[in-house]
Amino acid sequence: MNIRANILLRVYLAFGLIVLFAFAVFLRLGQVQFVQGKKWKAMADSLSTRYVNVEATRGNIYSNDGSLLATSIPEYELRMDMFAGGIADEKIFNEKVDSLGYKLSQFFKDKTAKEYSRMLRKGRQDSSKYLLIHRKVSYSDLKIIRTFPLYNIGKSTGGLIAVQRNKRILPFQALAARTIGYKNENVANGVGLEGAYKEYINGETGKRLMQRIAGGVYIPVNEEAEVAPKDGADIISTIDVNMQDLAQSALEKQLIKSQADHGAVILMEVATGEIRAVANFSKVEEGVYKEKFNYAIAGNQDPGSTFKLASYMALLEDKLVDTNTMVGTGTYKIPGHIIKDSHGSIGVVTVKKAFEQSSNAAIAYLINSKYGANPKKFTDHLYDWHLNEKMGLQIPGEATPAVKNPVTNKSWNKNMTLPQMAYGYEMQLTPLKMLTLYNAVANNGKMVAPIFVKEIRRLGNPIEQFKVRVIKDKICSDVTLSKIKKMLEGVVTEGSGKQIVYNPLYPIAGKTGTAQVADANRGYKANKQYQASFVGYFPADKPKYSLIVVINDPKGAYYGALVSGPVFREIADRIYASDMQMYNDVPNRLVGNTGNPPTKAGQSKATQKVYKAFGFKPLFASKSEYYNIIDTSAGTVFQENNERKGVMPNVAGMGLKDALYLLGNAGLKTKVFGSGKVISQSIAAGTKVGKGLGVQIELN
Repeated sequence: MNIRANILLRVYLAFGLIVLFAFAVFLRLGQVQFVQGKKWKAMADSLSTRYVNVEATRGNIYSNDGSLLATSIPEYELRMDMFAGGIADEKIFNEKVDSLGYKLSQFFKDKTAKEYSRMLRKGRQDSSKYLLIHRKVSYSDLKIIRTFPLYNIGKSTGGLIAVQRNKRILPFQALAARTIGYKNENVANGVGLEGAYKEYINGETGKRLMQRIAGGVYIPVNEEAEVAPKDGADIISTIDVNMQDLAQSALEKQLIKSQADHGAVILMEVATGEIRAVANFSKVEEGVYKEKFNYAIAGNQDPGSTFKLASYMALLEDKLVDTNTMVGTGTYKIPGHIIKDSHGSIGVVTVKKAFEQSSNAAIAYLINSKYGANPKKFTDHLYDWHLNEKMGLQIPGEATPAVKNPVTNKSWNKNMTLPQMAYGYEMQLTPLKMLTLYNAVANNGKMVAPIFVKEIRRLGNPIEQFKVRVIKDKICSDVTLSKIKKMLEGVVTEGSGKQIVYNPLYPIAGKTGTAQVADANRGYKANKQYQASFVGYFPADKPKYSLIVVINDPKGAYYGALVSGPVFREIADRIYASDMQMYNDVPNRLVGNTGNPPTKAGQSKATQKVYKAFGFKPLFASKSEYYNIIDTSAGTVFQENNERKGVMPNVAGMGLKDALYLLGNAGLKTKVFGSGKVISQSIAAGTKVGKGLGVQIELN
């Protein structure tokens, strides 16, 4: 083969390979474009843009009286696009960047004006489209910042990017904090109402398109979300803010005084089971207590003598004893153990007296002698009252009760378990479980479940309501109930609660409790810690509230009456004093046949509210906001006292506050003499007056 043919062969071969390669490239391009196009396009989009969740504004939690217990407020992270449309021009940016730095420095006070200016210029130099300016900025602050140089060019064109986050706050801070609970990203179920009703409170997340820029940072493509989030629903709780504050204050004060380890208070409305207050405090250091654990619903312990209510109720219901049955006190010997009364023997007394004085020996003897041959008959009562079951609370964390029976419990001791159960040992019950039993007695035998939430609302409209949930319609006969109520009242009037809890102004029914706390590994003997409690209801003749106070490991005195009794008394007294519905019926004082108490002139709404609170029914002759009030035998008549510009108002009969308000609005300078209500004014009502004119008023 000659040289020319050899060269041509090589050229043709190379050209063929090139054509073949080009064909393969076009074939591959076609496959990528048409066969796999959708796949690669989606991947490309995911690398440059993506949708992220936009958190919804969480619903509020309200108290029973409408106060805000928990809410979400917007909090912003401020970023800046250094080449936004309105500031892309170098001249505009350079003219105002130092002014912006000065404003930011003055507002946040975390950097100097030069440092802010340098940071902004560096961001511009680096072509940053998402420069961090500041975190945790409130909405009111954001409104001010939008007026700063550069940012005031336009909401989007000025370069300011406000990324919203929702911050959860408790307006009353520590008030009912454990019951309100919290949402934590690291905790699956959450705590308290926040955790129990998260499906309602959290709302529905929205979607926002984010674009990836240099450095792997994602910035929002649009100011608004593509799919708007749906705000969460509001929770209306049963908590009363004033009662909650009272319960926490009284408990904390006693815990500090007794140097106790922890304590709990629960206040329940008798008829509905609505929890008005629940307080839990644990010692964190000497004299300092905080809510760390919900002992009220999760603190399982031996209830001690407060459980004697159940023991005596079983005996009375089975007609094995009566209130006048005689029984010995002091000591009761069982194989391997002697049960003693903490205050010593009071001799042979009636069952009622033994209950009032909280005799351990008496109730242990009665239960063991009456049910010893058939202990299941006794435990069947406890199971019939559902003491062995959870109550299905609306908030998580309820402890499982432990109530033994001789059939299924291997730890049942034929000699010791039954008599020790009689006065509240060898079982585990929470304070709320015990309160529910006492509440049933106050509620004429109807046992209702405690509830923490009354209603769920969305945009002000109810979407779910929670009514009274009955656990058992009748826990015992009316005859037994009547006897038990008298025994509980006797504890306060004649027994262990007389010195501390008794109040001559209204009747209280309840029971003291003192229980030795067992060590988890070494039992009772190795651990000389006690739990003091008092549980009952008030007013006893017409129960409205039931209340339990439990204080664990007090130093010094440890009896229930001495440690928990003062807390019960303080809470009950304050609530009774502030709730007129619990007083005896106040007779209506009808107008026309009696005189109303005198009032000062002033705003009609305040006067009407006071008259209504005291049960008076006056006649109101007018409907303006400000009146001169004159008391007559025919009712309360309101005369018009409308403010007119440049005219001296009539302030006769008013208190100083209302008089100064009207005179100040009229532009007058007032000199005051005396105290009480206005009896004279130096300028007659209706006289034309000028601004800055002096006037003297005399009060008596």
